[in-house]
Amino acid sequence: MTKQTWTAAVSAVLFVALAAVVSLVPVPFVSWSPGATVNLFEAVDGQPRVDIQGVETYPTTGQLRLTTVSVTRVDSRLTLPEALLSYWLSAREVLPREAVYPAGVSTDEIQAREAQSMDNSQSAAVAAGLRAAGEKVVEYPMVQAVSNGSPADGKLKPGDFIVRIDNKVVSTIDAVRRAIQSHEVGQAIVFTVLRDGQQATETVTGVASNTNPTSPVVGINLAVGYSYEPTVVFRIDAGIGGPSAGLMFALAVYDLVTPADLIAGRAVAGTGTITGDGTVGAIGGIQEKIAGAEAAGATIFLVPAANCDDVRELSTPVRLVRVETLAQAITALRTLSDPATADSVQGCA
Repeated sequence: MTKQTWTAAVSAVLFVALAAVVSLVPVPFVSWSPGATVNLFEAVDGQPRVDIQGVETYPTTGQLRLTTVSVTRVDSRLTLPEALLSYWLSAREVLPREAVYPAGVSTDEIQAREAQSMDNSQSAAVAAGLRAAGEKVVEYPMVQAVSNGSPADGKLKPGDFIVRIDNKVVSTIDAVRRAIQSHEVGQAIVFTVLRDGQQATETVTGVASNTNPTSPVVGINLAVGYSYEPTVVFRIDAGIGGPSAGLMFALAVYDLVTPADLIAGRAVAGTGTITGDGTVGAIGGIQEKIAGAEAAGATIFLVPAANCDDVRELSTPVRLVRVETLAQAITALRTLSDPATADSVQGCA
């Protein structure tokens, strides 16, 4: 073997070895691609996917699909070839890993946050949907979480509605915080809460905050809670998390508790966060979600107004409808059902 042949052979082997290493080394990115859609009017094991008890419900027709993004799992890593493939393929994105999964946060913590976001989204969606249907909904400052070992641990519970502090009515989260801050460190604070429909009183002693030794804390996180008569159960795959299905949950609740058939046999998909008053917010992965809806046969897609800039140049046969509120979504779907008025519905162009 000549010197030149030997050199070429060694170079080839080194190149192949280097290419193999590069192809296996993980890169600090994650991939987004079109995910599954879920028809909220579909039965699961013989039971409604959105199950409402305690109020009259009505038949629905058609499909109302929440949409998802398939994302690299928190416990998986993307290789360079996979990242490049996702970058070049349509309806896919590659994002810095820390933009999706913050550094220093464990897999369990991320999954718990996603599950909590889903729970909050469903609660707000039920409130928005029932309100739009004319049902009574009452807001309370609510205990969302209690820190282990804190003064409130074992006394206050997640889901408690706080109605009074020291026998004074508190109706907002800010009012609860001001009432706690009005005490001295070491002073007893009397909470009156609604728990499982019953009123209870708990006395909690404030301790010094880590950031301000003169400021008392009791170890609770607060959120807006909603009280209403019906019971609503969502049968959704536990692997689906986050807040972006809020709009679709609210539409499902509204359509089920109102006599008119809003979806009326159509295949409607969409996305968007929602608040208890029906405000629709932006989400991530809008193009991937539209691609997933298109693959599932949807003909209408509800786009949060704040995401319209992301889809203005998108080519799709699906009718994109711009919405800022649940009320706008309801009106748009009614208007689209009549060919004489359908052209008046605003899109994202």
